Order: sequence, then C-alpha cells, then structure tokens
Amino acid sequence: MSMCEHNSVDDNDARKLDDNENIDKELEASFNAWKSKTYALTVPLKVVALRGSIPPSWIKDFINSQGKRMKFEVKYHESLESIFSDLSIPFTKENHGPTSTLAADIVGIGDSWLKFAIQKAIIEPIQDVEDKEWFKSLAEKWKVYLRRNSEGEMDPEGDIWAAPYRWGCMVIAYKTNNFQKHKLAPIEDWADLWRPDLAGRISMVNSPRDVVGAVLKYMGASYNANDINLEVNGGRDAVKHNLALLAKQVRLFDSENYLKAFGVGDVWVAVGWSSDIIPVAKRMSNVAVIVPKSGASLWADLWGIPAASRIQTSKLGGRVRGPSPLIHQWIEFCLQSARALPFKQEVIPGASPPLLQGHSTNVPSELTKGKPRLDTNLIDGAPPPGILERCEFLEPLSNSAVSDYHWLLASIQEPSNGLIHKIRQYISSLVTGGFNSKLT
Repeated sequence: MSMCEHNSVDDNDARKLDDNENIDKELEASFNAWKSKTYALTVPLKVVALRGSIPPSWIKDFINSQGKRMKFEVKYHESLESIFSDLSIPFTKENHGPTSTLAADIVGIGDSWLKFAIQKAIIEPIQDVEDKEWFKSLAEKWKVYLRRNSEGEMDPEGDIWAAPYRWGCMVIAYKTNNFQKHKLAPIEDWADLWRPDLAGRISMVNSPRDVVGAVLKYMGASYNANDINLEVNGGRDAVKHNLALLAKQVRLFDSENYLKAFGVGDVWVAVGWSSDIIPVAKRMSNVAVIVPKSGASLWADLWGIPAASRIQTSKLGGRVRGPSPLIHQWIEFCLQSARALPFKQEVIPGASPPLLQGHSTNVPSELTKGKPRLDTNLIDGAPPPGILERCEFLEPLSNSAVSDYHWLLASIQEPSNGLIHKIRQYISSLVTGGFNSKLT
C-alpha cells in the first residue's frame, strides 16, 4: 500500500470516528431531552386543600420521596366551604378544566361537610382501604367515625369515604392579664362561661352544634345526645334554661369576628376552634388557651376523592385518566409519625391523626429553643389524654335530636346577637338537606 493510500485510509477512519462520536453525542442529547420531558411515565397527583392546613415541608419531602417522574400540583382555597361549593357544581356543566377542583385527585374536606358530600355524591369511597397500612394504623375512633353509608350516616357496614390528615378541638382562650388585674379565677371548664364575673366578656363562634354542645357538656351530657329529654338531666327544659343564660353571658356570637373582638379587647374570653385560635393567640401576649376539663368537640380535616368518574366530558384535564395511583401514597405519607413535627413545633395548628389514640411525645427542646411557647394545656396540638377521652366528634344528628333542637330554639326569644336566627337557619338546612359547616 502506497503512502497516499495509507493516508487516505487514516483519513477515512478518522472521519468515521468523528461521525460515530457525533452520533453518540446526538443520541445522548436526544436521550437527555427525552428524559426531561413528561411522557406517559409521569405520574400526576393533583391536590386541593385548605390554605394553611398543610405544612410546607410535607410537599417538599413528598416530592423528594417520589422523584422526577411525579408531577405534583397543589391548589389552595381560603375556606372548606369554597372547596365544597366547587365540588357541588352540577356535573352537566362543560367548563371543568384541568385546574378545577373536580379535576383534582384528592381534596381537603372538613368533617362537618362529610355527610353532605356523601349525600350529594360529590366524593366517592376510598377503595381497598382494608389492605392499606395507613388505614390499619388508624385508631378505632377514626374508623368508626369515617365509615358511612350512602346517606352519610355512621354505619359499621359502610364504606370509608375519607382519610384524616389534621385534627383539633374547641378551645377557650382568655386574657391572663385581665384576669389577674381583676383577680378572676382562671378558666378551666365549660361551667366558667356561666360565671357572673364574665358576663358580656365572652365571644363565641355561632356554630349551633358547638353552642348547644357547650350547654350539654356543661350539664354532663354528650354533644351527640340522641334524645335530649331522655339523656340529659332535667331534660329539654333544663337545656333551654342554660342556653338562655349562656346567650346572656356572650357578647358576640360570630364565627368571622369573634377573634377580632378578642384581639381589640372588647371581650376577654374567646371560644372557638383551635385552628382559628392558636395562630391568633401566638401573635398576642398574656393569652392562655385551654381545652375544657369535661371535654370538647373535635374537628378534622380529611382527604376525599372527587367523584369525577361521573362526569361525561373530555374537558376535565388530566383527571379523565382516573384517580392517581399516588393517592394512597400521599395519604400514607401524611399519616407517618415524622409528619407530626410541624404540629409539635406549632408551625401549623392541629395534631397528627395518630395522636387521637392519646399517645404523645413532646418535641425535643432544641427544636423550639428561642421560640415563644403558648400557655396551653394542649400537648403537641392535642388535648391531654385524660381530657381527650371525654372529647367527641360531632356525629350527624338523629331525627329525635333535630326535633329537640327545633323545640329548644322555638322556645327562646330572639336575642340581639343573632344567635338564634343563625341556629334556626342551621336547623332549617338540616331538614332540607343543606350543609352543616363550622361557618368559618
């Protein structure tokens, strides 16, 4: 082979090597471009929740745990009522885009909306819960409360329609400096709301179940008394009498403004949900927050699955694919013991669902060093075990209880604070199939 021929071969080999390298680079670039795109391998999870109910760290940690193939979206609403309203939009409408609440895989609903969400068929049962670790780990109290029939009534043979991720209770906040200045005894139980020295110094939510419930607890009865005349000492007459006395004690029944009155000093005592009161109390000084010794009502934020399978439309965005396979992973994640830390650190008001069993371990002191601690008997956001035993979820009212409420409210004259008007509206909604909310 001549020198010219040899050089020509070398040049050809070099060109081939360069071509191969270019092909390899092109393949690598193409592969990297493919990896960066969201093809069918991407698993979506769309979440709709109440603003301020999910610790920010949860979202970050969950995304990290799932990797790049998960497409996580979360949309916040200012109220649970807003979420319920969006879910209630008639299924026949064709304007449900990918950002609509109905397009979500999982939505936050309040426990007080659960019955009506089931009745209106706007959520669907969670499938195959018996085999899921998150369900097995739930306290029996949760399982009993969440198992419902198609009418939303508690039923041991019913389905599980929701999963809890946060809960709390009714609490009483009071201004310790005012109490000390006027040498008033601290508040410990519901009975203190009837003290003459607190007349006109109290604001309270206008939730009928909690107002009448406070009277029932004061009288040693249950929030969920099925027949007040039979189950409460003194019957309906005694409840009516004590309800009238409480109405005179309370300066303001207003779920939207009761904490404003407390903040500006118009009242010294505020009675409401821990999710409302704790953030406000932390911004103020000289405020104590207590769970009454005889127990209080419990509230819960739950995850539910929108019944989007009933919507016959192709305009629902990604949700037309069916529920995300990550739903159970998300619920499992929210119920892990590690998720309780933001509640223990008081980043978010409330408590982790496992604490409903009464087992509590305080957060290490080094994690709260330098942070002001709230003057409260709450432990990691939950009532002390002895008090927790006497706390109750608000169960759907029986027909007998609805009748008792009718009688109670009809027998009380209309006060200027509007409580009875609000309660009458509530009772009317029960009879007509409306909704039972915390009215927040």
